[in-house]
Formats: sequence, C-alpha cells, structure tokens
Amino acid sequence: MKFIYLTLLLLIALHVNAQTDFYSTDYSVSRSDLTTQVYTKDSTANALVIYEYGKSYIDDETFKLVSEIKRKLKIISSKGFDKATVSVYLYNDGNKNKEKIKNVIATTYNLKGETVVKTSLRSNEIYEERYNDHYTIAKFTLPNVKEGSVITYSYTTETPYVYNFKSWAFQDDIPKIYSEYNTSIPANYEYHIKLVGFLKLDVNESVIESQCLTVYGGGYADCTVSKYVMKDIPAYIDEDYTTTKDNYLAKIGYELNTIKKFDGRIDKISKTWNDVDKELKTDSRFGKQLKVNISNDTFTSEVDALKRAENIFSYVQDTYTWDGTYNIFGDISVRDLMKNKSGNVSEINILLHNLLEENGIDVKPVLLSTRANGFVTKIFPVISEFNYLIVQATINNQIYLLDATDTYVSFGELPFRCLNRDGRLLDFKNGSTWVEINPKTLSTMQYKVDLKLEENDLLVGKADVTSTGYHAYPLKKSYYSNKSEYLKHYQEKYNSINFTEHKVTSPGRTSYEFQEEFNIEYQAENINDNLYINPFLFKLMSENPLKLQERTYPIDFGYKDAYLYTLKIDLNDNYDILEIPEDLNISLPNNKGLYIFSTKVIDNDIVLYFKFTFKETIYNPEYYESLKVFMGTIVDTQKNSLIVLKHK
Repeated sequence: MKFIYLTLLLLIALHVNAQTDFYSTDYSVSRSDLTTQVYTKDSTANALVIYEYGKSYIDDETFKLVSEIKRKLKIISSKGFDKATVSVYLYNDGNKNKEKIKNVIATTYNLKGETVVKTSLRSNEIYEERYNDHYTIAKFTLPNVKEGSVITYSYTTETPYVYNFKSWAFQDDIPKIYSEYNTSIPANYEYHIKLVGFLKLDVNESVIESQCLTVYGGGYADCTVSKYVMKDIPAYIDEDYTTTKDNYLAKIGYELNTIKKFDGRIDKISKTWNDVDKELKTDSRFGKQLKVNISNDTFTSEVDALKRAENIFSYVQDTYTWDGTYNIFGDISVRDLMKNKSGNVSEINILLHNLLEENGIDVKPVLLSTRANGFVTKIFPVISEFNYLIVQATINNQIYLLDATDTYVSFGELPFRCLNRDGRLLDFKNGSTWVEINPKTLSTMQYKVDLKLEENDLLVGKADVTSTGYHAYPLKKSYYSNKSEYLKHYQEKYNSINFTEHKVTSPGRTSYEFQEEFNIEYQAENINDNLYINPFLFKLMSENPLKLQERTYPIDFGYKDAYLYTLKIDLNDNYDILEIPEDLNISLPNNKGLYIFSTKVIDNDIVLYFKFTFKETIYNPEYYESLKVFMGTIVDTQKNSLIVLKHK
C-alpha cells in the first residue's frame, strides 16, 4: 500500500509539474502555456517569449529575400500588454522597389474556466502608416488580450534588397525561452556574419545544400544552410554604466561582401580601408574641407608648440558654437562656420584641424562613433557606423585627442560622449589605423573636511573639494553656467549643513581641476548627553547603482576613477570618545578595485580616511556581483558609520 501511495504521489507531482511548464518546443499553444502564470527564472517578467522561429532565404523564382517569422508569447501582467502590438518596418527606395509583408496570422488564446477561447486577428485590423521618406510601418494589435493570455503571430516579409540580409535579435527587453533562426545563403552571395553580445549560441550548425538556387539557362548555386539557437535568454534591462544597448543585445547580423554573378563577374560590395581612405581624401565635401586655408596668423608669435596649440584650441572653443548636430559626412562647410560662428561637429573640428596644421602642428582627423551610437565594426570598414570626428595632435612626441565643440573640456580631454573604445585615425599618406579612445589620466573626487567641535555641540570648519577630469566636468558646467544658483544646489542636497561661505579657486571653466572651498557648520545630534555624528557630511555615492539580479553586458564607466574623503575633528579637549567606526579594507577580484576605510585617534583629534578606486574602464559581466557588493559596501559605510562622543 505504501508503494502504491508513493507512486500515486509521484504521478500527481509529475502531472502538476507538467501543468506549470511552458511548452517551448514549437509554435503550438499548450494548456500549460495558459495555466502557468509565473516564469520562475525571472519572476519580475511582465511578458515572455516562449518560442520564436525565423527563416530567411533567397526565393529561386523572384530572387528576393524572404523571411518567415513565428512567435508565441505569454502576457503575464498588464505591464506586458504592449507586447501585443507588433510593428514591422518596411523599407522603400522612393521608386518602385519596396519591402512587403504578407500572410499575417495572429491569434489570442485565453482560458475561460476549462475552455480555451481563441480570438483571431481580422485582416482589416492590419494597417500601414508612413514613418519617413523611406520607411512605412506595418502594425497590428492582437485582440482580446488579458493578463494570462498567450498570443501567437506569424508573417512573411519580402525584400528586393538582398544585400541587406535579415538580422536576428535573440535578446529583447523581456526573457525568451527558445529562439531559433535559420538561413539559406547561396554561394554567390558572400556575407560578413557577426554575433553581437556576450551570450553564447546553444546550436550553431551549417550544412551545404546542393543546387538550392537555379536560374534560367541552367545556372545554379549551392547554399549554406545554417541553424542558430539560443535558450533561456535573460531580458536585457538597462542600467547605469553602459553604452547603447545595441552593443550588447545578443543578435546576429550580416554585411554583404561579394556577389558572384552567374556570368562570371564579381561585384565587390565591402570595401577595404585603403578604398575608404582614397574616397574620403578626394570626397568633395569631407576631403575638400580638410584643405581649406584659414589664413589666420594670430598664433604665429607663440614659439612653444604646445602653448600655440592650446591657444588655437581655446580660440575655436570660445569663438564657434556647436549647433548640437553631428552631420559627419553631410553638407560640411568650414567657410559657413566662420561666417555664421555656429556649425556641426565636423565643421568645428575640421576648422581646428586646419588651424593647427597651418601653425605647424602635426594633426590628423579621427572618425569615431559616440557611446549612444554604438561600437564600430573593426574587421571590415562600415563607414555608416561612424557619426563623429575629432582631431589627433602630436606635439613633442605626446599625443592629444581634441574636440573643440564643448566649452568646458580642457586641452587633451574629450567629451564623455566620445569615450567609446576605438576611433579610426585618417592618415592619407600612410593609411588609416585604429586608435584607442581611452582617457590616460585618472578622474578623481576628493573631499577634505577639517572641523572643530565647539562646546555647544556645533561642528565648525572648512571643506576643500577638488575634482578632476570627468568628475570636474558637471561641477564646472553647473558653476560657470549659473554661479548664483550653484551654492543652492549644495544647500538643497545637504540641508543639514549650513554653508556660510563658498569660493572657487581653480583658474577657469576649461581647467582640468575644479577646486572649491566651503565654510560650514553642522549641528551634532545630542541624545541623553551622548553626541552622535555621521562622519560623512558629504556622500561620495548615495545609493548602489547596480541592482539587477543578473547582468549580461559589461559595466562601462568610460574612464578610471578614484574617490577620497578625509575628515579631521578637533575635539577641543572637551569630549570623551565612546565609539568610532571599525577599519575595513577590501578589493575587487584580481585587484581591479580597492577600498580603504580607517579611523584613528591622534592626540585630541579624530582622523578618518576613506578611499576607493576603480582601476578599469570596463568590467566584464563576471565582475558584476563583486562590483555590486563593492558598491553596496561603499554606500553602507557612508550611511551607517557613527562617531559617539560624551562631554567630559
């Protein structure tokens, strides 16, 4: 009887388990898809892709690129309702050629009691709207969607633009259980294929299919048939310290390299950097502007090359205003910039380039992509991926990267938007090369607080604040754009501190350092004749910016930095010390970061020292948990440290 009882329990458990798993094997909807209401691997998910399938191939009759798409999703909560609206972007060249969508089938499944209710999308609920001159959007919203619904939809797209083989995104802002993409590429089309992101494929298979594509006259081509699968794909969730998500979303992309035609001709589509260099040098807009003579002899009297370059840089910064646009390969006119005193990135930095060159400075233009624009491909040139231009100057064997569009950066410092790993240095004599866009100096934030504890339990003294590099930038911008409001920001942020005086001692808005002094008063908390003081009057990090359970993309600070907070309290021989914080030293794995915290009593003073550094610009995802604990410790130290004193 015990054996039968245990067997029945096991069968019941298996049945229950079968009813609480999503069916991710194919496109069909199971009862468990409807009854399961939580995705255990991500309990915060509002929607979930249970299964998706894609297939792209060249049609052997029309020679158009055809893509078949199928998706099955679970709508877990009302916040996931937006996933029931599907938008497909269709390109047109403004002539007869355009992309099309057809065979749209969409169904919503709901459970009413024990009955499965199906609601199908009607053809008149599919519509197209104009997006811009070259794109329309085919859009439809699945009907009768509720919390707990399962939706399925499929469609086929057809495009004459074979050079743009359909990419496939395995990752999205909701989790996916199963994602499969199949391709059939004829041998006469050669593509560069790249997998983006840090997730790995579970299946990556390719076979040759003979004579998959035939043409009139007996010509044929074999095809490479590939299958790519990812399983249990976490949602991509944006968090601090990253560039654009397009750099890290797991996806596969294609760039056409060569077309081998059936008559034996070969069309080379992808270019070499040597080809690109020649084109840019002779380009009527870009290359021509690099040769515009400015004829400005204002700076020739300065003998020192570095000072001469700094003077030219300051002149361009102060005289010309960036209009906020990039327009790197569009209409560029240095002459118009000089006339209007305002222009795009290329115009301002080409003017800087030309002025430096005319004054004997070795300069070259550098193409890059901003952090918001994404990484550039390095294995072959894709010129459309670049959206920005800066200048490299070599002076006394030192290299300086310059951008005159920002009135608050110092000579040799780039705006934060430019810190995106790599740039292409254009050397039209020796050939272009890759250069690192990586700050060489450490950005720092330092507070030095010196206080004296008066008999009325009032802490009175001075705070010296010194910031450098990218930590100085927002403070400089805030101060020099509105000096009268600057101190109010501090008073609002630290309302328990009375700021009695403030002055800035650094030389100006383009100084690498920003130095300021505050006279302050702070009332210690007196409870039952004991004084309680949180020694961190100023917070270096108010909350932990890392909050995700899992992060699949790097932590990209853009620059290396260090923080230092020192505090000295003169007890004036009026107080006994009951408690001070405990010392603590920790480091990140492989010594990639360091945290030091110590408090000492020296004579009649309490001296506190707090420092933490991040020694890398970019940390790979495997450091995420360590960084989260590291930053959490920094925040906890500042919130929970306590000095307890008693009147003698």
